[in-house]
Amino acid sequence: MKLPTVALVGRPNVGKSTIFNRLVGKKISIIEDTPGVTRDRIYGDVNYKDFKFHLIDTGGIDVSKETFNEEIKIQTQIAIDESDVIVFIVDGKSELNANDYEIRDMLKKSGKKIIVAVNKIDNKNREDNIYNFYELGFENVIGISGEHNLGISKLLDLVTEDFQTVNKDSDDDNIIKFAIIGRPNVGKSSLTNALLNEEKAIVSNIPGTTRDAVDTPFKYDGQDFVAIDTAGIRKSGKIYENIEKYSVLRSMKAIERCNVCVLVINAEEGIIEHDKHIASYALEAGKPMVIVVNKWDTVKDKNDISSFTKLVRAEFKFLSYVPLVFLSALTKKRIHTLMPEIIKVYENSKKEIKTSILNDVIRDAVLLNEPPSYKGKRLKIYFVNQSGKMPPKFTFNVNSKGLIHFSYERYLENKIRENFDFEGTPIVLQFKNKNE
Repeated sequence: MKLPTVALVGRPNVGKSTIFNRLVGKKISIIEDTPGVTRDRIYGDVNYKDFKFHLIDTGGIDVSKETFNEEIKIQTQIAIDESDVIVFIVDGKSELNANDYEIRDMLKKSGKKIIVAVNKIDNKNREDNIYNFYELGFENVIGISGEHNLGISKLLDLVTEDFQTVNKDSDDDNIIKFAIIGRPNVGKSSLTNALLNEEKAIVSNIPGTTRDAVDTPFKYDGQDFVAIDTAGIRKSGKIYENIEKYSVLRSMKAIERCNVCVLVINAEEGIIEHDKHIASYALEAGKPMVIVVNKWDTVKDKNDISSFTKLVRAEFKFLSYVPLVFLSALTKKRIHTLMPEIIKVYENSKKEIKTSILNDVIRDAVLLNEPPSYKGKRLKIYFVNQSGKMPPKFTFNVNSKGLIHFSYERYLENKIRENFDFEGTPIVLQFKNKNE
């Protein structure tokens, strides 16, 4: 099931970022200590009751300072187009101005559900201010305070009232869905087309099998797959397609629905920060991954795979376990190497380890390298079991989870990876006190 998307729009200084942070909550990234991965993002996921949705924050629209240029207009329009619900945030401490009316006119044309959130209503004296904003002509107007967490639950009730609850069991387990993700112009569509034209791949012509314009069902070696191509926001004008931060939204939607992420990078241009940004979303979603170095035909020394591998490993240190595939979607050279890797990392994400064997491995790891002591106390691991899959999750029963140091946690993960083939899939370690 595709998750709905909600956009926050409004002029500058109305409190969009505060409300965004309030709705998303403080999210501790599993790659928080990884240098080079931006954590100040304009996208996030919101969990509320039995609902989950994507949230997008947009830049403030300001016509008075002549900053309402073509790019800002396009960015806002993309957010509107991509969203199911739009929260129009206005300042409850001030009057409506030209910026508010400009935004209103854009939203009126959208046909989407609009909620006017009158922010900064943090005391009873300001509650009457809410009525001023009915002038905008929208049915849903609600007073909130992002700073003081007032009215946020009512806002979320209004946002989610038409959403479906999340049902994780609705997808067909027999079909492997892989999303081809990456920034614009790295060759995602070309790669999809090259894969589907591979002689082993048979594109399905069964009516109704394509749920989305970018979903393509096909068979490979008798197995069912769906390729999810995230390329291209389908609007006229190159500037619309080249706003890189909005390619993240496309990727996030695909990541949510897929079993495997195929991150495409451009061998011709090398690795940029945006590549890491998109990769980090796949990692946080717990998806197995394959990194594709595309346009390998443009590299002069085709035997230089070793040095490029070192570069990728240095730039993507947080994905050291992910396999690399070098190919050219244009010439189809080495295209046959990709599907086996997708299948392998998917199978690894479903792998289950016997408890007795797992405990033997952890016991040997502790004997080889004892946990460091902290204030005279030392971590003791009593028992380990695998408590989940896709991605594999391991629960450690310990004397005190407060004694876990991130370096020792990484050591334990490395030992698990050394003994079991989890190539391509993240693994999650969680620690539980014995008496919990």
